[in-house]
Amino acid sequence: MNRVNDPSLPQYRYGNNARNNIIGPPLVELDFSVSKNFRFTEKRGLEFRTEFFNIMNHPIFGQPNTTVGTPSFGTITSTRLDSREIQFALKLNY
Repeated sequence: MNRVNDPSLPQYRYGNNARNNIIGPPLVELDFSVSKNFRFTEKRGLEFRTEFFNIMNHPIFGQPNTTVGTPSFGTITSTRLDSREIQFALKLNY
């Protein structure tokens, strides 16, 4: 019996490669926040806050296609997270 038709071998197992060896790009993201408190009286105040997500706007690519035998094997066709986001907030303390 040849190796292709051997029922004892798992389906889609090619060669002697290790399991889970297709590794995608790493997650590189830098978040940053700044806040400032303004006091009007001893009890009352205002807090201004701004937050930056993915401040360097570095592209965060998704995982490669892992379907062996297709033309798209190993290609990356998506991103994991959105691009840079900026968020502002005001909080009134009374």
